[in-house]
Amino acid sequence: MGPLAGIKIIEMKGIGPGPYAGMLLADLGAEVIVVERSSKTTGIAPPSHLDINSRGKKSIALDLKNKAGIETLMTLVEQSDVIFEGFRPGVAERLGFGPEACLQANPKIIYGRMTGWGQTGPLSTAAGHDINYISITGALAAIGRADKPVPPLNLVGDYAGGSLFLVLGILAALLETKTSGKGQVIDTAITDGSASLMSMFHTLSHLGGWSPQRESNFLDGSAPFYDAYETADKRFISIGAIEPQFWQLLIEKADVDPQFINDQHDRQKWPAMKEQLAAIFKTKTRDEWTALLEGSDTCFAPILDYEESPSHPHNIERQTYIDIGGVTQPAPAPRFSRTQCGTPIEATQQGSDTKAVLKDFGISDERIQELDDLAVLT
Repeated sequence: MGPLAGIKIIEMKGIGPGPYAGMLLADLGAEVIVVERSSKTTGIAPPSHLDINSRGKKSIALDLKNKAGIETLMTLVEQSDVIFEGFRPGVAERLGFGPEACLQANPKIIYGRMTGWGQTGPLSTAAGHDINYISITGALAAIGRADKPVPPLNLVGDYAGGSLFLVLGILAALLETKTSGKGQVIDTAITDGSASLMSMFHTLSHLGGWSPQRESNFLDGSAPFYDAYETADKRFISIGAIEPQFWQLLIEKADVDPQFINDQHDRQKWPAMKEQLAAIFKTKTRDEWTALLEGSDTCFAPILDYEESPSHPHNIERQTYIDIGGVTQPAPAPRFSRTQCGTPIEATQQGSDTKAVLKDFGISDERIQELDDLAVLT
């Protein structure tokens, strides 16, 4: 099920943005086969069967330092549409499954590469993480309060700048290859992706509407009409009343001084407005403000944590969260009118699908046994 049904994708196991990209593709119906490099879990990656990002995928384990392991991988490449990896530049080539080898095995293969710094540039071989990648694109400097940048988890770099741009590249390349009949290599750099995400702020700056100083702009917590406020029960709500009609309605419903209606964009008065709003929002609990403001054009929402979110009525109605194997998790997105996405299967144990997948790709039982005897199937 899903719009990518029939597409075969090989995911070379990594951490963070790679598995998430693979999950998105699997959610959309692609057959995603994860190639595990070892039977042991290393680093910070959770075991496959406990990782939500492993849902909907098949898992095989190959010893890629063994020539027979690489030969087996190439058999899969010959019959697949996409392969992607997230190793440092040169690692895949040294192991024997770089772009040149894969394109030789299958000239139509789409080869996705995802790294923090990209395949070229003075930092391309250096270690790094999300916080470093978004540091050189202006993204981290723009997020936080005036005195200090605040890391936005690893959402802006790894997942928005990395996973989503890799998936975008793969889908675009799959469309192009229908015309050209040729594969190609996708160089996905998290730095490139997070730089692209900053496009709107370059526009605003060009127009004189954005400053590099944190907490001095209308979207970064400086404006009274776009911020988080504490409530009487020490919880928080969000206000995003940017448009004047929404700001006026908020003032009326929250019983704010009406003089502020016409002062919305007077930056000199923002501190006074925020002080009054902060005091008012502390007079009621989060649930009381929700009862008063939610669903109106005040651009309001209660700030929920990830444990509370599945119980919100809107998320329940839309089935934004689903249960898979007893674990509550986000449902596939987006939604399609005709090629609907099914409920993903539960993540499996690392390497549990090895023999079944190899058989599906036409490898004989005798050859599978030989590979097993050679300890290629780890």
